[in-house]
Amino acid sequence: MKILYTRCSSIEQKTDRQRVNERDFDLVIEDKCSGSIPYFERGGKEVLRYLSNGLVTSLSVWTIDRLGRDLRDIMNTIHFFNEKSIPIHFISQGLTTLDENGKENAIAKMMISVLGTVGEMQRSQIRENQKQGIAIAKLKGVYLGRKQGSKEDTLQFLTKPKNKKALEYLKKGYKAVEVAKLTDLNINTITKIKKIGLVS
Repeated sequence: MKILYTRCSSIEQKTDRQRVNERDFDLVIEDKCSGSIPYFERGGKEVLRYLSNGLVTSLSVWTIDRLGRDLRDIMNTIHFFNEKSIPIHFISQGLTTLDENGKENAIAKMMISVLGTVGEMQRSQIRENQKQGIAIAKLKGVYLGRKQGSKEDTLQFLTKPKNKKALEYLKKGYKAVEVAKLTDLNINTITKIKKIGLVS
């Protein structure tokens, strides 16, 4: 089974660019969560189910940073698939982790390490920019958040994109801690969603 793995960081973003050749694959797995979350705590869970039944022959990802934003996790994921003799293809970069004989591709490993480091640096820069933006907005008095004492309509709360996705994960049996990581929401928000959404 040839699997295509796609990922974007938020629910609002689309993975269309990563799906240009999706007809060439038997299965497409889509993640909408931060790349800082370990691979096997997101889409990798589904891949493992097929892998445990001996069905996976290859995994394809558009670019290295779509596999993840943490270099250690990227390398651990690649090592895991190498041990199973399953190649990972990075489509846009033209890199494959294993050669035709199933041996580790040394040049690809070096390139992945470099590009993975770049992806990790980009993530750090994005977070730093966000922090600076919020700090500046607070100084200008334009970052106010919700007014103290105001109440939010229950339906409005549950239909927010991230909250809606969190509720879907909870109904599928994911733990609150896992959902918090997958949706980048505070654990208290997940608890509230669970209570309002009547998830046992």
